[in-house]
Amino acid sequence: MREIAAPQQAVYDTLSNLQNIEKVRSRIPDDKATGLSFDNDSVSVSVPPVGKISMRIVAREEPKCIKFETTTSPVPFNFWIQLLPVTAATCKMKLTIKAELNPFIKGMVKKPLEEGIEKIADALQAISYV
Repeated sequence: MREIAAPQQAVYDTLSNLQNIEKVRSRIPDDKATGLSFDNDSVSVSVPPVGKISMRIVAREEPKCIKFETTTSPVPFNFWIQLLPVTAATCKMKLTIKAELNPFIKGMVKKPLEEGIEKIADALQAISYV
């Protein structure tokens, strides 16, 4: 869980429209991700050495949850962002990833997926929501 210094609704409003990725584009190192493209409901990026990953929003539960699923990925997965109010001016964010993996593949991708989630959380925590 990450605490964000912004109200739950403001964070939800920003994250539920993927066009707001433009706000963090400059924070994504070129060697970590290339070919970033997005619209209101989907995002695509090439991540060396994984390859192209595309996700789309499949559900929005205002103001508490945004659910994604992959449309293009070497490893299909679901991803969601949960937002919980702490005070009127702050909230907590939890990122969750779920992938159906056999034990062999799980051993190879578990650490990169966890590191990816942490980097996403860092970027989302750094956004100015107000």
